[in-house]
Amino acid sequence: MSDDIKEEEIENDEAGDDVCTPPEKIVYNGIEFAHPSEEHCARILDFYGVKWEYEPRMFPIEWDKDGNVTQSFSPDFYLSDLDLYIELTTMSQKLVTKKNRKVRRLRELHPEINIKIFYQKDFKNLLLKYGMPREETP
Repeated sequence: MSDDIKEEEIENDEAGDDVCTPPEKIVYNGIEFAHPSEEHCARILDFYGVKWEYEPRMFPIEWDKDGNVTQSFSPDFYLSDLDLYIELTTMSQKLVTKKNRKVRRLRELHPEINIKIFYQKDFKNLLLKYGMPREETP
């Protein structure tokens, strides 16, 4: 699970939300997603026949003075046919800023890696344009 989700949970705790109730698991094709938008994205990718992997790689992006990893980043999806990582962000601006910083750092360290951030408005436009594939009913 990404650091951003943990930070979001902490933010909810500080807001006084009920953190005693564990979040409902979001599972699609046997994969547990951290956020509903990730599951929606996976369904759209499947519907259009795009090969994807969910959080397949963790990139260290900060180290302490002894060389120990202090922060890492796992993009949400990897689209192997396009050699492209995708990070979805539909969260608060505070968390979007942190994700932008992580992506900038990843680009600094690994300029050969292609990564695209889909912001909330991008994701909503994607859903409106291509629709949300419906599950087959028995």
